[in-house]
Amino acid sequence: MSDAELDGPVPVVAVVGRPNVGKSTLVNRILGRRQAVVENQPGVTRDRVAYDATWAGRRFTIVDTGGWAPDAKDRAAAIAAQAEIAVATADLVLYVVEATVGATDVDDAAVPMLRRGGRPVLVVANKADNPALEAEASTLWSLGLGEPYPVSALHGRGTGDMLDALLDALPEPAPPEQFDQEQPAGPRRVALVGRPNVGKSSLLNRLARTPRAVVDSAAGTTVDPVDSLVEIGGETWQLVDTAGLRRRVGQASGTEYYASLRTSGAIDAAEVAVVLLDASEPITEQDQRILSMVTEAGRALVLAFNKWDLVDEDRRYQLAREIDRELRRIPWAPRLNLSALTGRAVDKLAPALRGALASWEQRIPTGQLNQWVTALTQATPHPVRRGKAPRVLFATQAGVCPPRFVLFTTGPLDAAYLRFVERKLREEFGFEGSPVEVAVRAREKYKSR
Repeated sequence: MSDAELDGPVPVVAVVGRPNVGKSTLVNRILGRRQAVVENQPGVTRDRVAYDATWAGRRFTIVDTGGWAPDAKDRAAAIAAQAEIAVATADLVLYVVEATVGATDVDDAAVPMLRRGGRPVLVVANKADNPALEAEASTLWSLGLGEPYPVSALHGRGTGDMLDALLDALPEPAPPEQFDQEQPAGPRRVALVGRPNVGKSSLLNRLARTPRAVVDSAAGTTVDPVDSLVEIGGETWQLVDTAGLRRRVGQASGTEYYASLRTSGAIDAAEVAVVLLDASEPITEQDQRILSMVTEAGRALVLAFNKWDLVDEDRRYQLAREIDRELRRIPWAPRLNLSALTGRAVDKLAPALRGALASWEQRIPTGQLNQWVTALTQATPHPVRRGKAPRVLFATQAGVCPPRFVLFTTGPLDAAYLRFVERKLREEFGFEGSPVEVAVRAREKYKSR
């Protein structure tokens, strides 16, 4: 059995280097797809971002990091700290240097940090786009970290040899019998989404009890989705911190465009989304758009009003009115008033997530559903249209995640009546925290074919 077929732990490879040497481009080359956000400017990657990779049948986790620099200040210091954590927790480090530049003072300063980690290090001389530049890579022996591997992450030149060396340097996989073949399904997947600077990364760090994501008062610090396994309420969850969305994907450009795509993909891959809103500021059109993305993706939903420590009595009154006006489409979403900064009400997140997921997976027995539908339509029949009142003949639940219902009728139903049925369905069976889809199959359609 190959390592790619095992459910056991896989080795971790950290990609580290100074800013703008092509680390994310190298990660994308290893993955064989454009996964990490790349732009021709330094500082695009800021957090540790892990991806599943495979080479020659061997699985490993590749961790992209932000640019490392000695004596970094402010946000750059937080980014460098994330890179150092990646080095300390990896099984192998790819240290990326620019072949066209050679070893710099920053690269020399990185050597003690890499040696402190005690992990094997492969020096990758990136941007070696031709044989002449490959020869120049030999000067990197001066770093004292072993043989440099010249590659062109952009064009793929030399990456096969580098990956072969990577596999040789990784620890041997544990024997198959050490792993339990009956593994559970794994942690539930939660996406943290919201517009920039609402506190998504701060909440992730609060829940993880460690600085897992870079936090800065400037909006837009997170670019790539950051995955973390976090224990909340005695249960392990997979939380994904996403980039703050400023505008529609089609209207974004550059880094923001690819960050928007990653966020959209994180929502699709999640089971439940925690949409963070800044309780101290008015609910915006962008907040509404993000909520629409989550509901249209059919994901369970929890609303978290963050920065509650900044809310006074006047703002509470205004916020209550905004919720009634702006969020009337989703009265079914549970709401939490919390503060990632102080930890207020963060312990209420796990019960809210569990409740939303239970609703998302809820199934109503067909007999019980039809008894309820019959009683409802007899008590409140559909209004007469053109001399006829369409009747509901039968109902069934077509699926879960989210719950989907189909009403078989004698004719089309008014949209208002469908909304009435959905509202009553929620009153009877709950579904708090989950969207519900109600579709109609009219018998008249089939007769006309």
